[in-house]
Amino acid sequence: MITLHHLNKSRSKRIIWLLEELGLDYKVVPYQRDSVTFLAPPELKAIHPLGKSPVIEDDGMVIAESGAITEYLIDKHAAGLLSPQKGTKEYIEYSQWMHFAESSAILPLLLKLFVDKDGCETNFLAGYADAEIAKVISYIDQSLEGKRYLVADKLTGADIMMSFIVEILANNNTLDSFPNIAAYAKQLSTHAAFRKADDIEASH
Repeated sequence: MITLHHLNKSRSKRIIWLLEELGLDYKVVPYQRDSVTFLAPPELKAIHPLGKSPVIEDDGMVIAESGAITEYLIDKHAAGLLSPQKGTKEYIEYSQWMHFAESSAILPLLLKLFVDKDGCETNFLAGYADAEIAKVISYIDQSLEGKRYLVADKLTGADIMMSFIVEILANNNTLDSFPNIAAYAKQLSTHAAFRKADDIEASH
């Protein structure tokens, strides 16, 4: 059985969605953020040195990083179902979106979160974060023009990875100005496993 070490309000929810989408047998070990610092509790360091989530345990291995976990689970349990065929143009697009979620997309969103939380006037960071966020959101919205999903007109791991980015944008009340992302968010929510992941996350 797969064990998911799950931190509330984290990237870990999309791993719950993936596990549900794949119909795998798993258990959730929940952790709560510190109410003051909003950081993960020290207990997570007993699972992985970085003390972050998500982390899964499977077949004697401890695997961290959302993208690595997503690729591992899809390659092992759903190759061809939640990813395009390797060696195709669609697979390259899929791979780019998989990495985009945890690189170009997340960085400015995190910078803005940290700047806002700190509350200090900045010389550079606030303006940089806002400009990069605008660039990222426009890119996502334009890429979704006329599409239901990011790649191959079907749900893939890229959509599951990007769901966290879409959720942040929705929580920031950004989607009203970006109809393609708003429609995409509704499309993702049509999946029963997506809704179940919401319920499971809320229960922990």
